[in-house]
Amino acid sequence: MQSVTTVERLVDLLDPTANVLLNMTPDQAAQAVASGDPVRVDAIEGQFAILQKQGNVVRMARSIGRPMRYFLAKQVAGPCLIVAERIEEIQAWLEQAGLQDQFHPSYTRMVPAHYLVEIALVGCPDPNPQYHRYLAPCRNTLPADVDAIGRQYISALAEQCDRWLDSIPRQAPIGVLFSGGIDSGAVFLVLHYLMLRRGESPARLKAFTLSIDGGTDAAQAKAFLDQLDMSMFLEVIDVERAQVDFREAIRVIEDYKPLDVQSATMAYALCREIRNRYPDWKYLADGDGGDENLKDYPIEENPELTIRSVLNNLMLYQEGWGVDAIKHSLVYSGGQSRGHVRSFAPARVLGFHGFSPFALPKVISVAEAIPFIELTDWDHERLYALKGEVVKRGVDAVTQVSMPIFDKCRFQRGAVDEAGFASIFPASERAYRDAYAKHFE
Repeated sequence: MQSVTTVERLVDLLDPTANVLLNMTPDQAAQAVASGDPVRVDAIEGQFAILQKQGNVVRMARSIGRPMRYFLAKQVAGPCLIVAERIEEIQAWLEQAGLQDQFHPSYTRMVPAHYLVEIALVGCPDPNPQYHRYLAPCRNTLPADVDAIGRQYISALAEQCDRWLDSIPRQAPIGVLFSGGIDSGAVFLVLHYLMLRRGESPARLKAFTLSIDGGTDAAQAKAFLDQLDMSMFLEVIDVERAQVDFREAIRVIEDYKPLDVQSATMAYALCREIRNRYPDWKYLADGDGGDENLKDYPIEENPELTIRSVLNNLMLYQEGWGVDAIKHSLVYSGGQSRGHVRSFAPARVLGFHGFSPFALPKVISVAEAIPFIELTDWDHERLYALKGEVVKRGVDAVTQVSMPIFDKCRFQRGAVDEAGFASIFPASERAYRDAYAKHFE
């Protein structure tokens, strides 16, 4: 029988100040994770990545809103667990420790969102992580009433945004990454409403819209705010096409999936220019997560999906196929649990504190309670139309503002015209993979 050596070496490179905790202190959140009780972890509101060690057991938990990666290094005395936000942070530590020969990006692991992950720090053989789900929303519990659904969904969003406002300085300026689309529009209007309700000046709020040599988002953002007599909040950020490089975005997000790289390329261009204009700006909010919550992706574009798989699987767009599925990737996890880095990392590497309220567990839980099958009867077009109806009615009910609705357009498509898009992004996925591999050479 093979002997097992107990080892207790842990390297924690996480920055606790990057967590956004809305209902408890950092110590209370840490104690919840340390307890090993998924119910206590589920009580944490906000976006977070938390690590705790009890004896030789390491426990990790994260929401979608913040990445969390780990790597098990081999040493004579036994394995050493390194935990960090970024792959390059793990790589740098290994180089400093003289263990660079062990590194490869595919050996890193991502903690999947919504799970409490346990790893026992013992010697050979290496243990597999144990997964305990902490977010398990009840599905299909809301009535098939779009008005009631919208009100509850946006009320949950507003409650989380209100707690976020409590957590930041009262006079701090807030920027919304704004396209005039459904999700960024809802976040902007809810924040504006909350500031007025709190007796705070909404002048601290700004809608930042990216425009790269044209594109439809700038006109859409202007039309959205003009309809509401709020054009004074808009700031269009003009960026030249020559300043946009998808390879830079791959370095920032440490991933190669084309749609995520394209979105991150635009997010990085926007955040970089905001930083150039406003060196001291700190807080940014965005609408990332809204598409996943309301299942608003063209199913026809993904040959692996059917409307039945989308509507029958819990949080499919947020989590992918799940940790027990053969398609689950230990390196990146699945769904928005992987892809949210497209929004988080560009803001983070440029010194911003980002906030994505649609990706918070409490908002996701309300979305999962929507009876999608009953409302759509398995019809694609009814599903795609549902998001606009739910969000508009919810925003109207909560803020008493009639939100404009425009046709859906992905961020990377709305910020630049078709010719510009084709000149920035390669058509072949291989080019993205090659750039990713080159980054880690």
